[in-house]
Amino acid sequence: MEYGALYAAARAIADSAYAPYSCFRVGAALLADDGTVVTGVNVENRSYGLTNCAERSAVYAAVSSGKRDFSAIAIATPDSDYPVSPCGACRQVLSEFMKSECPVIFGPNAENLVHTTVGALYPFDALHELAKQ
Repeated sequence: MEYGALYAAARAIADSAYAPYSCFRVGAALLADDGTVVTGVNVENRSYGLTNCAERSAVYAAVSSGKRDFSAIAIATPDSDYPVSPCGACRQVLSEFMKSECPVIFGPNAENLVHTTVGALYPFDALHELAKQ
């Protein structure tokens, strides 16, 4: 799948976000190794600690449907003026299911995107080293 189409899927699903407190919608489109695209949105709660980010929503939905291997993710933040990267918790979850070299594309619109990798966002991931023992 072309990354522009993956970002378009993230941008489209962002309109479904539940963000009544922050008014900051986020959509994520996760590309599984089999070509399936699984989407997720941020779902807020008045108790902010119970809020779930779009990236984690997409991963959890994919895992719930039996998918565990992913090759890219696109994240749309249409309510921002600049590219907003995944939070630390999302970086940790992405590193659990994606290889370091997997692309991560994020931004507020198709004209203002950052193209990076899981490894660049989370460079000192000890999890995979622990799994080798």
